[in-house]
Amino acid sequence: MTYDYLTLDTHSGIPLYQQLYLAIKSAIEAGHLAKGERLPSIRKLSEDLKLSCTTVEAAYQQLCVEGYLRPRPQRGYFVLAALRKDAGHQDLLPVSAPQPNEATILYNFGSDCVDSENIDIKIWRRHIRDVLNRQDVIASYGEHQGEQALREALSTYSYGVRGVLAAPEQIVIGAGTQPLLSVLCGLLNGHGSHVAMEEPGFLQAEQVFSDCGIEVLHLPADSEGIRMDALKSCGAKLLFISPSNRVQTGASLPMSRRFELLNWAKETGAIIIEDDYNGELRYRARPIPAMQGMDTGGNVVYIGSFSKLLLPSVRIGYMALPPALMERYRERANRYNQTASKIEQLALSRYVKSGQLERQLRRLRKLYAQKSTALIKALTNAFGSQIEITLQETPLCLILTIKTKKTTQELCALSVQNGVRIMPVQDSGATKIILGFAGIPLRDIDAAVNRLKAAWLFP
Repeated sequence: MTYDYLTLDTHSGIPLYQQLYLAIKSAIEAGHLAKGERLPSIRKLSEDLKLSCTTVEAAYQQLCVEGYLRPRPQRGYFVLAALRKDAGHQDLLPVSAPQPNEATILYNFGSDCVDSENIDIKIWRRHIRDVLNRQDVIASYGEHQGEQALREALSTYSYGVRGVLAAPEQIVIGAGTQPLLSVLCGLLNGHGSHVAMEEPGFLQAEQVFSDCGIEVLHLPADSEGIRMDALKSCGAKLLFISPSNRVQTGASLPMSRRFELLNWAKETGAIIIEDDYNGELRYRARPIPAMQGMDTGGNVVYIGSFSKLLLPSVRIGYMALPPALMERYRERANRYNQTASKIEQLALSRYVKSGQLERQLRRLRKLYAQKSTALIKALTNAFGSQIEITLQETPLCLILTIKTKKTTQELCALSVQNGVRIMPVQDSGATKIILGFAGIPLRDIDAAVNRLKAAWLFP
């Protein structure tokens, strides 16, 4: 037990025993010392606080007299008083107790999980264990930019599956997209105070830009992606884009629009931030390589992650910087704390280099193709023309536009009451919901859809 809360002033006119008495009394009343908790012995506390035993004993005796402590022979002093009802700091926010779930979730269509039956958990555990056995390695903070072994592995992997051209020295590791964007925003001096995005935007990225004082401009799109006339006229020199998956349609950007964007960036000196979330997981057709590999002007920042390939709880992402931004990063790299676990980075480097990640990728492409087909078929059979389905291939979800008088919130509430978790589409004029299929087992899809139909009372 530590005693940092016992602040004593030897230069004060208040006797030390009284200061000690008041400090312990305040700790008990504030709830920092719980009822029944044992205090250190008189000798132990006197040694730790460099006080005489007489001083400590006098404070303990006063607390016993007032009913805050109870002495027990041969055992010590124990807290007797309970927390005062009016105790506590007025400037602290109240803490709400966790509320029990209103209903038991039997089927999860959330997008924040994966099917636990299809995780290489044994292999991942083995790699973690191997790293933990290297005590000389894990006893240090690690590299600011990310572990060299992982950057080397990702340099090879990202080229093989996404066509990304980045040496290990150009790669920065972080705990997911948001921490990497935060670092990137600090490097973007001279690229203006605005970032363009295709409507409707991406809330998690927008929050980071907002925190960094960068205003988001939502631009309209045509059949091929963000409109070039809107982009050129808005004056932005930053563009955040997910070319592997457009939010509105679920399709990837065609090559023609990609080249238009790259030419725009080269001509204007703009930076394109390519969020390639699950870009390698496209399974209905061969994935289009990342824009970064087509960039000849050093204008594209590439961001990738592994949440649906490995485990959502393994928060590791990576960013490939063009030379100019990499130079800025190197100047300040030792002032950035690494946000991703060194242990998990080293385990992931082994997982990648052993070929396990590519084998897992091939398995998941096949599995997600089966799941999306089964879910579309089940929904079509259950709801027919009452719904419109948009497949978001790489985010591994479907967006349903539902012809009903019920609101999106009502549908979500009814689903939960019937044991099915779904997610609403925010800020949509129509009734839309999201059904993620990464986490639900293939065998449960028909039963889950039937529960949705029963919950929504559709004929």
